[in-house]
Amino acid sequence: MQNTINKNAALFVICMAAFLVPFMGSAINLALPEIGEAFSLKAVSLSWIASAYLISTAIFQVPFARLGDMIGRKKVFISGVVLFTLATVLCGFATTGLMLILFRVLSGIGSAMMFGTNMAILTSIFQPHERGKAMGINTATVYFALASGPFLGGLLTHYLGWQSLFFAVGIIGLIVILSSSLVFKGEWVESKGENFDYFGSIIYAVSLFGLIFGFSELPQPASFIWIGIGVIGFTVFVIYELNHTQPVFNVRIFARNKVFTLSSLSALINYAATSAVAFMMSLYLQYIRGFDAQHAGFILIVQALVQSGVSLYAGRLSDRVNPAILATSGMLIILVGLCGLIFLSVSTPIVILIILLILLGLGFGLFSSPNTNVIMSSVEKRYLGQASATMGTMRLTGQAFSMGIAMMALSLHVGNNVIVPEIYPDFMDSLRITFIICAVLCVIGTYASSFRTKVNKVE
Repeated sequence: MQNTINKNAALFVICMAAFLVPFMGSAINLALPEIGEAFSLKAVSLSWIASAYLISTAIFQVPFARLGDMIGRKKVFISGVVLFTLATVLCGFATTGLMLILFRVLSGIGSAMMFGTNMAILTSIFQPHERGKAMGINTATVYFALASGPFLGGLLTHYLGWQSLFFAVGIIGLIVILSSSLVFKGEWVESKGENFDYFGSIIYAVSLFGLIFGFSELPQPASFIWIGIGVIGFTVFVIYELNHTQPVFNVRIFARNKVFTLSSLSALINYAATSAVAFMMSLYLQYIRGFDAQHAGFILIVQALVQSGVSLYAGRLSDRVNPAILATSGMLIILVGLCGLIFLSVSTPIVILIILLILLGLGFGLFSSPNTNVIMSSVEKRYLGQASATMGTMRLTGQAFSMGIAMMALSLHVGNNVIVPEIYPDFMDSLRITFIICAVLCVIGTYASSFRTKVNKVE
């Protein structure tokens, strides 16, 4: 099939699927105040609407990637789109905050099935000299989704209510289901007949949940127990997988492939340092500055528009220039933007805020598609599924940790209270702490990224 498939049509389908999740993520940030009012959710509880999705996606991405290698990536991919679409529509019918969070967990599982296989499919279709361009287009689509999310999300929330966001994404999901069924006629199976590692998958899921959930609950005493469970669990997982003939994840890739390891670490740190920005800025613009969802979306759209344009160019450029250099440059620019956000106040001129968002968009656009090219081009074909899942897991785990940073800062200063004018100063303290921690992480990520001096592309 790889030789006969219409590459452009396949790229279109994968890009459509890649549009769904970031659009929902960026759009829902604008709807959080209205959702909080509808369900009487407090600050920390409100953040779980985003975190529940991120955690479930991160937990299931590696097991579903392995399952895709065994039974077919197309099967898992399309099944994931179906589950994601159905769960997202159900979110629109939620009548309580708990029900909404549970449906977000289900949509996260569907997303794990999609994003555990989509980059492996894309890499299988396109040759090494074409991958940077294809991944640049895919990444640009993601950022277009991020750009349109605040704009359309703000309009939909303002005029039709928060439920309309989920119904709109459901319509797009249905289009993806029909398109993928028509375009993907064959199948990609790299590990047919092998056994699925159930025990390793369970250890992985419990360990990752322990780390992410424990970190999000800091500084509560129970959080340290969960973090301990995560650390011990991952130690057991590594030992078990090293001695398993058909592991759910081949951890030896990290030991043998320095480029893959450093690139994955850079992705993890980058997303951990940046993903909370949209969440905190949405609350800042609507609560502190008094903008409605529509006007807040107009401001936040700037970053995503810049990201979309730059990532498209950076993806093409990474086919000719060492992508590690591009990615490291992007991290440095992100650091400058984060340092500027630390000094936000209740009276910061909007033009300054827009400049900082432009810097973040420029930096992230330079980082993402070149770094993806490095990861997917540094492994053998039989490991493409695991590389795709690793990249997705690093992204989602980083996003979950980033939300954990924001939740920890809110818990320390705001507590589980409704954000009202009396506690606006406390919210500003939590915002500054969030961006300080993110900036420190970005310094570490830049240092890790700078070690990559050579990319070995594998046919």
